[in-house]
Amino acid sequence: MLYEKILALSPASDSQRTLHAQTLKVLADTGQMRWFLYSQASNATPTTFLQVVVFWLTITFASVGLFAPRNGTVAAALIACSLVVASAMFLILELEQSFSGGIRISSQPLHNALSQLGR
Repeated sequence: MLYEKILALSPASDSQRTLHAQTLKVLADTGQMRWFLYSQASNATPTTFLQVVVFWLTITFASVGLFAPRNGTVAAALIACSLVVASAMFLILELEQSFSGGIRISSQPLHNALSQLGR
């Protein structure tokens, strides 16, 4: 629908023709990217990979915690590093789900552009 509205516009000058062509290209690229993300939605991170990463990180933090001196600074650093790694893994898993989850691709910019073309 947006593509049809942009095609219906008739540019009068060379600069408008250039902007018209660029707008069509950006719209086509955006559509291709959305279809690509939609097609990749089923390709989740393999469970075995996550298990290996969690095991590796557990061994790493356990060895650091085992050989480090026992004081508040080391405990705070281990907790902070654990939270950073956990949040990074959460974001990686969250960004795999582009159309669902906490972080979503919004269609609002396309709706705004369509409402501007309707004026």
